[in-house]
Amino acid sequence: MNFLRTALLMSLIGCLATPLWAAKVDTVTTYSESMKKNIKAVVITPDNYAKVRSLPVVYLLHGYSGNYANWIKKVPALSQAVDTQELIIVCPDGDYSSWYFDSPVDSTSRYETYVARELVNWIDSRYKTIRDRSGRAITGLSMGGHGALYLAFRHQEMFGAAGSMSGGVDIRPFPNNWEIAKRLGTYAKEPENWERNTVINMLYMLTPNALSLIIDCGTSDFFYRANTNLHEKLLERNIAHSFISRPGAHDWNYWSDAITYQLLFMRHFFEQPTIKKS
Repeated sequence: MNFLRTALLMSLIGCLATPLWAAKVDTVTTYSESMKKNIKAVVITPDNYAKVRSLPVVYLLHGYSGNYANWIKKVPALSQAVDTQELIIVCPDGDYSSWYFDSPVDSTSRYETYVARELVNWIDSRYKTIRDRSGRAITGLSMGGHGALYLAFRHQEMFGAAGSMSGGVDIRPFPNNWEIAKRLGTYAKEPENWERNTVINMLYMLTPNALSLIIDCGTSDFFYRANTNLHEKLLERNIAHSFISRPGAHDWNYWSDAITYQLLFMRHFFEQPTIKKS
């Protein structure tokens, strides 16, 4: 009886210790030909990865002062979300302050080329992905929210859906913040760089239904007014999008919730008839 009791107890402990999901989290080293350097990324694949032919990919961008590991460290439940939504998440390193530009004033900073071209090609060559815009989405927080919309607007042949969480979608009111001037030059000397590269001025690139868009920002966020302005301008131009406004600030409490809505939105996009089922 003691043996049976011990065996049952050990079995129970084993069950409790086994995670409810089995997504695989890898840190990979990629190479940027445009910047001549290695760059790390986190790649999260679902537990059914070995059984499927191909999966959609969500590129998930970090914010200012962050790095490739921010999302998985701050929101470990991403692993469960990957299993539930049956997709791959890729978290690139965008340098701590690149703003995901190909900088017009610093030729060594080419993170638009890296994320939208080099990294996508690297992932597609090594993972079982849907190698088409119908199977690719991009989103991010703060600097990464700006970056996700910026890259999707400029590379609609690569991404079919895009999102932003607390995104810096209008950088012009912040000429002295977050080292943006390091990437664009100062607003006083290079105003055309700021006007041309702020997301809210890039809506001319969009036509109705060209991209599936979701924008989310908390009401206490310092980027809230910029996001509501973007929402209103999209409405004026008849550009369909989802806009979420909830109580919340510019912090991980908000983003931990926001990513759930973003991934559900992306999953709905991936389930449209253009996707070939595995």
